[in-house]
Amino acid sequence: MLTHVRSGMRRRWVTFVGSFVALALGVGLMAATGLALAATFGAPERGPERFAAAPVVVRATDHLRVDTPTGTRSKPLRHPGPVRAPIADRLAALGRTVEDRTFPADVTAPSTGPDARVGHPWPVAAAAPYRLTSGRPPAAPGEVVVTTGPGGDRLRTGDRVRVRTPAGNGLRTVVGTVAGRGFEDAVFFTRDEAARISPAIDALVVHADATAVRRALGPDSGMDVLTGHDRRRADPDPDRDARALVSVNALLGTAAGITLFVSAAVVASTFSFAVAARRREFGLLRTVGATPGQLRRAVCAEAVVIGVLASAAGAWLGARAAPLLVGRMAGAGLAPPGFALGDASWPLHTAFWTGVSVATAAALVSCHRAGQTAPTEALREAAVDSRVMPVSRWATALLVLLAGVGLPALALAVDPGDLLGRKSYVTRPMLLIVGCALLAPVLVRPTARLLTWPSARLPGATGVLVRENTAAGVRRTAAVAAPVLITVALAATLTGTVATLEEARATEARTATTADFVVTPGPRGRPPAPAFVEAARSVEGAVVSVSRSTAVTVLEEDTALVTSEARAVDPARLAAVSDLPVTAGRLADLNDDAIVVNEEWLTTRVGDRVTVWLGDGRRTSLRIAAVLATGTGDNGVYVTPRNAGGAGVDRIDIKVAEGADRRAVAAALHTAGAATDTRVTTRAAWLAANGPEPDDPTRTGLRMILGIALLCTATALANTLVMATSDRVRDLAVLRLAGATTAQVLRLVAAEAVVAVGVGAVLGGGVAAVNLLVVRGALALLGVTSGIVVPWGTLGLVVAAAALLAALSAVLPASLALRTRPVELAGARE
Repeated sequence: MLTHVRSGMRRRWVTFVGSFVALALGVGLMAATGLALAATFGAPERGPERFAAAPVVVRATDHLRVDTPTGTRSKPLRHPGPVRAPIADRLAALGRTVEDRTFPADVTAPSTGPDARVGHPWPVAAAAPYRLTSGRPPAAPGEVVVTTGPGGDRLRTGDRVRVRTPAGNGLRTVVGTVAGRGFEDAVFFTRDEAARISPAIDALVVHADATAVRRALGPDSGMDVLTGHDRRRADPDPDRDARALVSVNALLGTAAGITLFVSAAVVASTFSFAVAARRREFGLLRTVGATPGQLRRAVCAEAVVIGVLASAAGAWLGARAAPLLVGRMAGAGLAPPGFALGDASWPLHTAFWTGVSVATAAALVSCHRAGQTAPTEALREAAVDSRVMPVSRWATALLVLLAGVGLPALALAVDPGDLLGRKSYVTRPMLLIVGCALLAPVLVRPTARLLTWPSARLPGATGVLVRENTAAGVRRTAAVAAPVLITVALAATLTGTVATLEEARATEARTATTADFVVTPGPRGRPPAPAFVEAARSVEGAVVSVSRSTAVTVLEEDTALVTSEARAVDPARLAAVSDLPVTAGRLADLNDDAIVVNEEWLTTRVGDRVTVWLGDGRRTSLRIAAVLATGTGDNGVYVTPRNAGGAGVDRIDIKVAEGADRRAVAAALHTAGAATDTRVTTRAAWLAANGPEPDDPTRTGLRMILGIALLCTATALANTLVMATSDRVRDLAVLRLAGATTAQVLRLVAAEAVVAVGVGAVLGGGVAAVNLLVVRGALALLGVTSGIVVPWGTLGLVVAAAALLAALSAVLPASLALRTRPVELAGARE
């Protein structure tokens, strides 16, 4: 039997090369994504930046900690408080202290546009440390020191610049420069001017022993004493790398899972078709005395050999491709700067053994039926496929389809919002895809007949032959359609769901915002100037609603701290500029002792009181005044400015009062905006600007995942069609002997391949339609009225690329085979 295995692999090398390539590609992709995923687990944190040279840094704690029956729970605070003056005075007795104040300071030079920077008092510059490269420290109001880039930047000592701060705009003189350190662009003021611009002390550098500092503060001061590596907690956005790595981890985990799913499906389909194509060979072996067990062992031995070799090649390819993947992710902004591969080897071992397991499992499933086929039955089935679905496959397919439909139905009844999460809409289609792929041999024939019905009515024999050959070669058609089904279903479901959710969020924003003008932080992220707020409120006919972005945290079931996004609004003006989806209570009842929640909260009965922690960590009890529909998750919580937790104004909604002159109001607002460097946008412009970006991380990640699926599909298509065409050389020769020209035969082969791709596209589209209808149902149950967005452009490109590849993969081997005389091909034997 081993001799037969070796000779069979030599004779049918086309079949085994295709299986080898498909498996090696899948293992390579799994190894590459696995290595990149492993790099996210042990990525080093950045060291201290702002206070790298400071001995001790004292700042208000940035985490809320709550004791529960199951232990202490912690959540980051949105707005940590300042260092209070009495604490600063107490610590000054221990040694020299330096106060740090951080505030926006945008610099505009005569020859340049606005440059977003941050302001600090000059004494704290030594904590980084910054060193003067030219000039001197600021000594009087109106003097500043600025950071410069590696090339010297555009600002130099002696320049006169306009600086915008929360205290207003003003001309200042650059009296010195310091070399930038890469984590911020800074402007340094005198200590007194910085205190006037931003009175709150954000952090305190203490030149004293850390133990003495902790003893002086006491256990309940609400302050953190940072030393060593912990000083990075005082840096701007210290968790940015951790958040980015969490996103990278989720993206790579999803990519690895989809790679495994697609690769397993493609390899199983490839092995199934390869075994089905060898029925005549198996029948002959059974005739000369081979037992079913011997056939199974032979096929499994071939699979193990291919699996080991292909998995080893794939692991080698993955190790070489991983650095390219990591570099591409960092370049696209999906990963933080400095993200690099580690020395983990377990992804290579995992990918290798997964490949071997997939190949072996696929062979076991595929060869089971071959071993059960009687010799005469195998010979009889060699020409036309019949009984392509055993009872076990029927049962498995129906169970998988039942799970694929039943689980979303259960979620719709219990928790519709869960269906809108990324994990759900990425993994949910898998069951339906597997179910349809298992039923493909049954679904192929009616679908193919439907697609070829118009062409069969045309003059000539080509349309009829395409229809009959497609229906007769069910296994061949199903093997080509299966990878297309998977790719089309994934492409339509993933991109369609993301686009549908984006449209739903846009619909919610259009419905909820009724203001005529909206002012939000611009591209530089700067909040509206206080002077603009005063000017806007003085405009006749303008109803101005100022709001702040904050957060509230609640302890659910005494076990979990849950933080919700919130907005602090003026209740008297909220109704004038918004139309929120209230399901219970009244927005007018919102006051300093009340809160508006959404239906996701555990407590949603109007009048009940809930204990919450505000953005600065303060604990308070608030009465539920109203409840909002959950929607897509953007319908957050509303409180009053008193409960904003120290948040600053970051949005201004302006409504033109009834009967007022809209043009006059708009002109006055734009004049006030120009005077305070504030951009005023219309409602339509604001909605357009806050829509999804074409290259946001979610879309970039989806493109990467779909690229992996397309690569696997391309390999499967080329592999299957090359095998199928190689096995049909005698049929093609018969057509030539019957009078068909070479061009006619090649057109027939190409048309059959394109029809098989069309069958897969139709079945994949059906799976995607079910998934998108589930998303639409979930949105409807959550109170969102928006339509389904179908990514026709993406689907068209996917199907067109698959059809072109399929046609080429079928025509090229057929054209090579037809170079031999038809009489010789017709008389050939295996």
